[in-house]
Amino acid sequence: MPRVLSSEDVEDFRRRLCAAAESLFAERGPEAVTMRELATAMGVSPMTPYRYFKDKDAILAAVRAAAFTRFAETIEGAMALPGSAVDKSRQAAGAYVDFALEQPQAYKLMFDLSQPTENDYPELTAAAARARRTMTAHVEAMIKAGAIQGDAEMIGHVFWTILHGSLVLQLSGKLSPSIDPQKLRQTAFALLGRGLDLAMG
Repeated sequence: MPRVLSSEDVEDFRRRLCAAAESLFAERGPEAVTMRELATAMGVSPMTPYRYFKDKDAILAAVRAAAFTRFAETIEGAMALPGSAVDKSRQAAGAYVDFALEQPQAYKLMFDLSQPTENDYPELTAAAARARRTMTAHVEAMIKAGAIQGDAEMIGHVFWTILHGSLVLQLSGKLSPSIDPQKLRQTAFALLGRGLDLAMG
C-alpha cells in the first residue's frame, strides 16, 4: 500500500522535481525531455511524476513560474534598498545581471522559451506579469523624481534590451574577448543617459 503523503512531502517532491527539470529543459530543450527522463533524473519510477503534475508541460510551467518569481523578488529587493530613484534603477540593473549570471538555466527558460500553453497556467502568467512589472517600475520612479522624462514602458524596454542582449551574448560566449561585459553595459547605459538628457533638453 502506497505511503500517504503529507502536503509537505508533496511540496518537497515538486520542488526537487522542478529543480531537476530546470536543468534538463535548459540544457536540451523541452521537446527533447520526456517524463521518463525526468523520473530517471529523480531516481523514481516513470509514473511517479504523474502523481504530482499532469504532464511535462505542467512541470515546465511550474519551473518557469518559480523562476519568474525568484527573479521578481530579486529585482524588487534591490529597488527596496535605500537611495535615490537613479540609485534604485542602478541597483535593479545590478540585481538583474547577478540573477542571470548566477541562475543561467532559469534565465534561459524565462526569456528564451515560448510556451504556447502559458495562459493555461495562472501561476505562470501571474509570475511573468510580476517580473515584467519590474522592467518599468524603476523607470516610473525616475520619471516621478524628475530624473528623466518619457514613456516609462518604452524606456523600460530599452533598458531591458541592453541588459538582455548583453547577457545573452555573454552567456553564449559570443562577445569579443576584448570586450568586458560589465563595461559594455555601463557604456550602453551612459549613452542612453546622454540620449535621455538630450531629449529632456
